[in-house]
Amino acid sequence: MLRYRLLGRSGLRVSELCLGTMSFGDNWGFGADEATSHQVLDAYAEAGGNFLDTANKYHGGQTEEIVGRWLEGKRDRFVVATKYTLSMDGTDPNASGNQRKNLVRSVEASLQRLGTDYIDLLWVHAWDDQTPFEETMRGLDDLVRSGKVLYVGVSDTPAWVVSAANTAAELRGWTPFVGLQIEYSLLQRTPERDLLPMAERFGLSVLAWGPLGAGVLTGKYTRGGENDSLRREGNEQRGRTSEASLNVARAVDAVADELGVTSAQVATAWVASRGYLYLPIVGARKVEQITDTLRAGEVKLGEAHLARLDEVSRISLGFPHDFLRSGYVKDLLRGADVRGRLDLRPR
Repeated sequence: MLRYRLLGRSGLRVSELCLGTMSFGDNWGFGADEATSHQVLDAYAEAGGNFLDTANKYHGGQTEEIVGRWLEGKRDRFVVATKYTLSMDGTDPNASGNQRKNLVRSVEASLQRLGTDYIDLLWVHAWDDQTPFEETMRGLDDLVRSGKVLYVGVSDTPAWVVSAANTAAELRGWTPFVGLQIEYSLLQRTPERDLLPMAERFGLSVLAWGPLGAGVLTGKYTRGGENDSLRREGNEQRGRTSEASLNVARAVDAVADELGVTSAQVATAWVASRGYLYLPIVGARKVEQITDTLRAGEVKLGEAHLARLDEVSRISLGFPHDFLRSGYVKDLLRGADVRGRLDLRPR
């Protein structure tokens, strides 16, 4: 059974694995039909899962409708997160972005599709560099005060924007972000440069999408199993099937074999092992896929396993991080012997 964690600096209890629903629907020409989607939701709920992540953009709104019909009669038992920002109408310049008009219209439409009168967690889906973040934060705060939204989070946004937005919210008494949603996996560790230190400083839960590297970390390309040509092409374009990436996948396979578990479970468990704030988003088009991934919570990665995975997937943090960690700079910064370090994180 899944365990629960607090979401960010809130008192909201969410399951340690979040169910992503982007594969629910067929309006994009791929994905699970409604019956299968509901079976995946059933399997997740039976394992104790209560945290559902969707978006208004997924399959043109079809995904929210599928989730909404499944929630009938049990809405209050689940933490429902959805997103706004991306365009729902390419002919309307105000049907996208993080400005108030799109925010209000999107939330009203999502409430209708989900068949509910409130959203537990509303994500800003992506950074919109044309809208001042102060406008976005004040608009989100108004929705929280209205009761239509309970908590807010931010996805796919630079660290400096999130930091400035939460600082502004704190100073002005607005509702701050409680979570950060980003791509993070053994194949995508660049968030360790700035996004993750920022999230930890602000006490934001990190919702990691793509923990399986678009399927590469399941052993699909390293164990001689299923090899979806369309996904392979997309992964090649993003560098996920480079020799370096496949070496990471082989290391995941090796650890999985030693532990007697699946590669998908190891890749998901690695994300969860990063700390209390880290919550993998897992998705599935088939019931057997979600059943397999849900067991990642039972996987215990030892120090040797973690060290091996860290070594094969490690990235350069770049400037100024590598510079500041160099022995030369540390020598220049070293003064009198100071024991311990004051914890400056917010309480």
